[in-house]
Amino acid sequence: MIEKTIARWHELLETNDQSILDELLADDVTFHSPVVHTPQEGKEITKLYLASASNVLGNGDFRYAREVLDGNNAVLEFVTEVDGIHINGVDMIRCNDAGQIVDFKVMIRPLKAINLLHKKMGEMLQQLAGN
Repeated sequence: MIEKTIARWHELLETNDQSILDELLADDVTFHSPVVHTPQEGKEITKLYLASASNVLGNGDFRYAREVLDGNNAVLEFVTEVDGIHINGVDMIRCNDAGQIVDFKVMIRPLKAINLLHKKMGEMLQQLAGN
């Protein structure tokens, strides 16, 4: 099941067509940020976080280095570089039986990368939210 979902996720990343998120995300999706303590609930806030991450991380260096797909679960390891800092992270994605993402968790290392992303994501979230 997860294979079609991840194929669409890759299409989103290649085309930057954010409208694909409307199809991919379940209304009750939960997003777990590497820097925000509480899970973010719902499609709209998850879209905002994923669009912000795409803007911050989606430079020419971003790539998935490894993928593990099993049933309705996927673990995608990514690498990129932002402002000269190497970032290594993992997207943990779970979909429902309809192929919609119901849980999206991001984990980042090293600490220097987390601190940089905290700053840049905060700025981008404010910009995209219109504040």
